[in-house]
Amino acid sequence: MVRKIVNIDENLCNGCGACANACHEGAIAMVDGKAKLIKDDYCDGLGDCLPACPTNAIHIIEREAADYDEAAVKERMEAKKKEAQGAHGMMPQGGCPGTRMRQMNRHAAEKTDTAAPAGKQQSELRQWPVQIKLVPTRAPYFEGADLLVAADCTAYAYASFHQEFIKNRITLIGCPKLDDCDYAEKLTEIIKNNDIHSIKIVRMEVPCCGGLENAVIRAMQNSGKMIPWQVVVITCDGEATTMP
Repeated sequence: MVRKIVNIDENLCNGCGACANACHEGAIAMVDGKAKLIKDDYCDGLGDCLPACPTNAIHIIEREAADYDEAAVKERMEAKKKEAQGAHGMMPQGGCPGTRMRQMNRHAAEKTDTAAPAGKQQSELRQWPVQIKLVPTRAPYFEGADLLVAADCTAYAYASFHQEFIKNRITLIGCPKLDDCDYAEKLTEIIKNNDIHSIKIVRMEVPCCGGLENAVIRAMQNSGKMIPWQVVVITCDGEATTMP
């Protein structure tokens, strides 16, 4: 049948992932750094993704397409939730060691033999895991925390990342261009379920990093907690600029 459906101009797509995050049906995914409509019957043609696109790469057109299948969408979204269940809470005993929650007391380490030798920089990381996709939505280290949400490239581009950004913060990292998920959903649960005092967003200057900033802002809106937040942009040559 001929019906309304989204059309994505890959030449205009900058790979930010904002449209995939905005699509409630999961019809859009990031494939090789570009937004793709993965299946016609997942798209309802209502265009919730349009306002999220910063480059105007998405439009509603009319063409021959399979009917919107609400049941298939519900089944797909339920499968995605089940897939993420292990990352949404405490990993059960016997689960992947890489996702087991750990908390490091850096202040205690400074007073013991585990402190870094003179002249050697010490890691300021205070918890594990750090990937947004893997971190639990409830954890003791979130209570009263100052949160750092950073694009994973930033730590490589900025030399003093641990000392200036990770220190005294709980760290979450991700890449909206590479991860096929909606960070806003996970971040909403973290903000809603914990007493987060502030959020610092550290992103690269490249346009695709805007998806990370967008996800944090939407998470605060969805949680009903517009807590103090700040954005720092790192250039590819290692300079940092705090946005007003």
